[in-house]
Amino acid sequence: MIVWSNLLWVLMVIFLNTCSKDVQSSISDPEFAVQIPLAGNAWIVDQDQTTGTTKLTDAGIQKWDDNDDKIRIFFYSDKSGDIELGLKVRQQKGQSGIRVIFENKVNTITVQTTDWTSLPAGTVHLSGAGYHFIDLEGAEKEGDYFAEVSDLLISGMDSHDLVFVRDEFYWGRRGPSVHLNFPVPSGEEQVEWFYSELMIPAGQDVIGSYFMANGFAEGYFGIQVNSTEERRILFSVWSPYSTDNPEDIPEAYRIKLLKKGEGVTTGAFGNEGSGGQSYKVFPWKSDVTYGFLIRAYPVDSTTIYTAYFYDPEQAHWSLIARFARPKTRTYLKRLHSFLENFIPEQGIVARRGWYGNQWYYNASGWHEITETIFTADNTARKNNRLDFAGGSENNLFYLENCGFRDLHTTIDSRFTRTGNGVPPRIDFNSLE
Repeated sequence: MIVWSNLLWVLMVIFLNTCSKDVQSSISDPEFAVQIPLAGNAWIVDQDQTTGTTKLTDAGIQKWDDNDDKIRIFFYSDKSGDIELGLKVRQQKGQSGIRVIFENKVNTITVQTTDWTSLPAGTVHLSGAGYHFIDLEGAEKEGDYFAEVSDLLISGMDSHDLVFVRDEFYWGRRGPSVHLNFPVPSGEEQVEWFYSELMIPAGQDVIGSYFMANGFAEGYFGIQVNSTEERRILFSVWSPYSTDNPEDIPEAYRIKLLKKGEGVTTGAFGNEGSGGQSYKVFPWKSDVTYGFLIRAYPVDSTTIYTAYFYDPEQAHWSLIARFARPKTRTYLKRLHSFLENFIPEQGIVARRGWYGNQWYYNASGWHEITETIFTADNTARKNNRLDFAGGSENNLFYLENCGFRDLHTTIDSRFTRTGNGVPPRIDFNSLE
């Protein structure tokens, strides 16, 4: 009896020690169901871009030296509930402390290993479906830099419960591009002119925005916010030769400049296809409605494209450029507008544009466009980001993207606006 009691005691001690080791292991090295890469889902906010040295790279946050830098990480949850947070981190020298902040809850973790490791960072409660963010701030450091951080870690929810940028981080940080597609009735396809108007509300003219008013199968025409000092009117036509390097285009396939307007710069563009580009530095203003007019018609095996811009303050149509596209015989096809952000660091900021009074002109005269189909790019279609919207309001169509707002218009939705019934009053013969 005594022998069996001793044996049971030994087995109990072994069991308790094993359980204790398992608990300690789960605390110091937890398993997280979701890893959210900072490379595609984080921004350094409140950083002076002229002096800041903290780097956001494909490997995450590096060279984090400023206590005032705040790293903000976004993700979308389709449900509420408690989740466990963690960070995948390493410290190159000494040790550092990082504050992990969600709403009003702060948890500080200490990093002192030179190997990548997963450290728990507390439990938080998601109050509902929508976008949420976690802030990281530096608490203290022994060396020159705080810890490197590659991923935000989450347990308590499956990966399919969350939306974040999982791949193609450059495009994910730029944010989703959104489009308005304008169908032309069958039998009306030989469209020679396309007219539309565009107004950007105050505060929506965010740096990095391209509000494209008049798009067509072979090019695009609209306005950009290039910096705090510069804005442009941009008109481009793609070459029929497929390449991202304009220098690779054979001479017979190159876009030819026929004429350009006063103050317009012309040249070639690449990286997203290649072709001929023209732009005019012009201080367009928010809350002002501008007019856009594009023309296309075939001449033998070439198509001529011409873009005009209307400034209501000058009450005048200005020529931007006229291009010839070889090996192409067409009129205007796939009429559309779009909104994109072309600076990844600006993908954290929301912007909106109002698109209205669309008309096309063919042999039978002017025809008003009152219907559109809303679409979005691959970043949206892959569910990498959900902060995009489009629709109709106040007899206008609108597009909105970025900013991690809880917007999510169903792709391929159709919208209508009330027709104005008054065609554009344009004397084609008086245009430059």
